[in-house]
Amino acid sequence: MFYEYQLSTSREDFCDITPQVREAIAKSGIIDGIAIIHCPHTTAGITINENADPDVVRDLLFGLSKAFPDRAEFRHSEGNSAAHLKASVIGSSVTVIINGGKPLLGTWQGIYFCEFDPPRRRKFYIKVI
Repeated sequence: MFYEYQLSTSREDFCDITPQVREAIAKSGIIDGIAIIHCPHTTAGITINENADPDVVRDLLFGLSKAFPDRAEFRHSEGNSAAHLKASVIGSSVTVIINGGKPLLGTWQGIYFCEFDPPRRRKFYIKVI
């Protein structure tokens, strides 16, 4: 089963897409399998991290900005090389085990769409097997 979702971003952020992943798994009827969550954009990504404390997302964004600041030496003409670097480090997809018809996540884990080049209209895909 294949599902496409869309979202609009207004700033650099991590958007919790765990509800959409749960929805896709429920719609698929798959009880035991895997879900692959994929981002088809070069300046955004997908990750799994804590979703209980919003300061974790703030700290992740802060850390990524410190690790990958905009630099005058970058040659990419669109001026978003830092966004490309962040997206490459985060990655474009994650795989989640499905157990009992639900994503097998830790107590504090959530699945995030990571935006590094806003504002944008974005897509992400979920393949449930």
